[in-house]
Amino acid sequence: MVPSEIRALFSVVSRPEIVSLAGGAPYVSALPLDVIGDMLGELVAGKGAEVLQYGPAQGDVHLRERICEVMALEGVQASADDVVVTVGAQQALDLVTKIFVDPGDVVLAEAPSYVGALGTFAAYQADVVHVPLDEAGLVPAALRETLERLGKEGRRVKFLYTVPTFQNPAGVTLTTARRAQILEICAAHDVLVIEDNPYGLLGFDHEPMRALRADDADRVIYLGSFSKTIASGLRVGWVLAPHAVRAKLVLAAESAILCPSNFSQLAVREYLATQPWQEQIKDFRELYRERRDTMLEALDQLMPDGCTWTRPAGGFFVWLTLPEGLDSKAMAPRAIAERVAYVPGTGFYADGGGHRQMRLSYCFPEPHRIREGVRRLAGVIEQELRLRDTFGGIRPSDTDGVHTPGPDVV
Repeated sequence: MVPSEIRALFSVVSRPEIVSLAGGAPYVSALPLDVIGDMLGELVAGKGAEVLQYGPAQGDVHLRERICEVMALEGVQASADDVVVTVGAQQALDLVTKIFVDPGDVVLAEAPSYVGALGTFAAYQADVVHVPLDEAGLVPAALRETLERLGKEGRRVKFLYTVPTFQNPAGVTLTTARRAQILEICAAHDVLVIEDNPYGLLGFDHEPMRALRADDADRVIYLGSFSKTIASGLRVGWVLAPHAVRAKLVLAAESAILCPSNFSQLAVREYLATQPWQEQIKDFRELYRERRDTMLEALDQLMPDGCTWTRPAGGFFVWLTLPEGLDSKAMAPRAIAERVAYVPGTGFYADGGGHRQMRLSYCFPEPHRIREGVRRLAGVIEQELRLRDTFGGIRPSDTDGVHTPGPDVV
């Protein structure tokens, strides 16, 4: 087990003089906190004996029914019997990996991929094999080629891990046509799909996309979370799995935590039952759209030539690629000195790639802070370019340990 690239930044980005474009913390101040405070007080006063007690390992049944209503917005038809409530989607991912992966097993993951997933796979000693993505998401031809190659080598793939909608960290979305192709390829090779979908309801330009799980109930295990659509501090997520897998998940959850927090579960259940939560999600979407637009406008205006970046249609993140010869991890201390923080791209690759990439988050800072952060970052990149050119190309320090990154995401 190794430290997360993001968690390692926490002590730095909490300093008020630092503009943090690093962490993906939701803007919970946009919630009606006074109303939620009253709701929680009434919940404890009226149902305290239930709220403050142990609950079942699978999670509160009425919350699981509400979760099915949430997933229905993405075309998923599910039974509450097949939902397991977890401590955030991160625990769901851990439980799924615990069940399926033995040391040395192959797990496929997008390149780049969510850093929390890579940490989980490493903890269970999986062999992560990356499959590239582009502006339209995971590349089907590359997935097919990778599965065929591994098959010839006699290596069985346990599952494909994907964040198909507003991907973390790249911000790209798997197109409808490619979704069908990915499912077809995985079915042909008898590979499970782990669909991690925390951002699916946070699109800026259209209604929620149809989830992969909506078109393959037997092969897709769906991970969801209320961290982005309600509040991350509640730590309530879930996993929807085929019935036989669900039974194993409950056993794994019991051994890990006995049961998820009854207080958090019933708080979410009450919120979904009594508050206009779909209207609140629309408010979040507009807020994040404004901040996305601010970041993209600032990048367009201020970034030096040679930088490229994604243009997300939802979610929290922009993925920026630096000019040749620059290293985002080596550059990070200079950025902190200039009072701006980002996440180096190396944290999102299991194979040492990502040296020219970085993840920028627009969800938490106010728009004026986003503009200032991009201005500071552009200045740092310009300094690095001058140093690069002074040394006639890639500086000696940049070549140490540099691996060939995955395809640029433009």
